[in-house]
Amino acid sequence: MELEDKRVVVAGMERSGLAACALLAARGARVLATDLRPLAELPRAAELLPALAVPFALQTPEVFAGAGLIVLSPGVPADLPPLADARARGVPVWGEVELAGRFLRGPNIGITGSNGKTTTTALTGHLLAEAGIPARVGGNIGEPVCALVDSSRPDQWNVLELSSFQLETIETFRCQLGACLNVTPDHLDRHGTFAAYAAAKARLFATQQAEDVAVLNAADETCRAYASLTPGRTCWFQSAPARTGAWLENGALWLEGRRLMAAREIPLRGGHNVENVLAAALLASLAGAPPEAIAAGVRTFRAVEHRLEFVRRVRGVDYFNDSKATNVDAARKSIDAFDGGLWIILGGKDKGGDYTPLGEPLRRKAKAALLIGAASAKIAAQLEPHIALLETGTLAEAVRVAAASAAPGDTVLLAPACASFDQFENFEHRGRVFKELVFALEED
Repeated sequence: MELEDKRVVVAGMERSGLAACALLAARGARVLATDLRPLAELPRAAELLPALAVPFALQTPEVFAGAGLIVLSPGVPADLPPLADARARGVPVWGEVELAGRFLRGPNIGITGSNGKTTTTALTGHLLAEAGIPARVGGNIGEPVCALVDSSRPDQWNVLELSSFQLETIETFRCQLGACLNVTPDHLDRHGTFAAYAAAKARLFATQQAEDVAVLNAADETCRAYASLTPGRTCWFQSAPARTGAWLENGALWLEGRRLMAAREIPLRGGHNVENVLAAALLASLAGAPPEAIAAGVRTFRAVEHRLEFVRRVRGVDYFNDSKATNVDAARKSIDAFDGGLWIILGGKDKGGDYTPLGEPLRRKAKAALLIGAASAKIAAQLEPHIALLETGTLAEAVRVAAASAAPGDTVLLAPACASFDQFENFEHRGRVFKELVFALEED
C-alpha cells in the first residue's frame, strides 16, 4: 500500500502505536494519533508525537471518519463500532503487526501460546545468536514490530513473540516458522469465548505458505487442531517419547532422532520450561542452527525477567518473581515448579478466568495465599475451601505479611494469575515493584 499523503488514524498510544506513528510519518502519511486517555496522561506520546509532527485527538467515533487506513495497537479491541463502520466503507483496519509486515525484511519466526511465549522467544533468539545466525527479537517482547522495520535485513531472522491481540488483526503477515506452545483460557474479558481466543491465535498458521513450517505442541488439543490450518508442514514437540520433531525421553531432550542434552542441564526452573526448550530448539534447528550450538546455547540461557525470576534470599526465605503469570494456567505451572512451603501472592485485574484449578496444588504446596487487587473477592470465594487466605490488599502489604510469617526454607512467590492493570501499569511494573519491596527487606 502506498502511504504517501494517505490519511491514517492510529489508535492506542503505547509502545506499538507510537512505533506505528513513527513508521507511517517516515513514509509520508498524514497521521492522526488517538487514545481514550488525554495526552496529559500519556507522557511518552506527549514527548514523541510533536517530534514526529503527528497531531493528537481524544478517541471518539468521529476521529475515524475520513481515514484511508486505521491502525490499531494491540490493546485496542478490533470490534469497536466505529471500526465496523470503517470496514463497511472499505477502509482497511490493520493491527500494528500487519502494518509492519508490509515493510519488514527477512524471514519471520512467530511464537504464540497462552504461556511460555516470552521465554521461548527470548531463548530462540539466543540460540540463533549463539549459532552465529543473524537474528533479533521483538514483537510482544522488547521492540514493537514496527520499530524493527528500518533495521531489518533480508538475511536476518525476525524472532517475534505474538499475542492473540496482535494476531487477530493480521491479514497477510506471514511467519515462515510459526509456533504455538499451548492454548488455555486467557483474555476472555477481551475475546469473550475460548473459541474466539483460540481463533485469534490460529491466524498465525492461516497466513503461512506451502514452504513454511508450523511447530506445535502434540499434547495440546487446540495446537493439534492448528495443524489443519497451515498450508505448510507441521513439526511437533512434546514431553513424551516420539520419533520426529523434539521430545523428552528418559530424562533427555531429543531433536530429530538425536540426543540433544540432559533435561537437568536446563538452567530454568519448572517442568513447563522443558517444553519451552524443546520448542525453541526445534525452531532454531529449522532456522539452520546445528545441534551442538543449540545445546550450548540452552546451557548459557538465563531466565527472562518476571518469569520465575529468583530475586533474593532473606533470612532463609527465597523470593521469586513470576509477575508474568497473568492467568490461571501460568500460575499453576509456577506453583508446580516448587516442592512446598509456598506463600503465594495472588490477585489483580480479573480476566474472566476460573481460579478453582489452583485449589488442589495450593492445598498440597502452600501455607497461605496473600490476596491483592480487584479480583481478591472472586479468588477468595473459589479457593476458600482449600487454603488459608490472607486479604492484604496491596503488594506492599503482601510482601510485609509474607516476610513476617515465612520460616527459613519457605518461598514467597508472586504468581498473581491476574492482569496488573488495577494497581500497576503492566506486569513489568508489578514485578519491578515486587523486587524493590523484597530488596528493601532487612536481613536481621
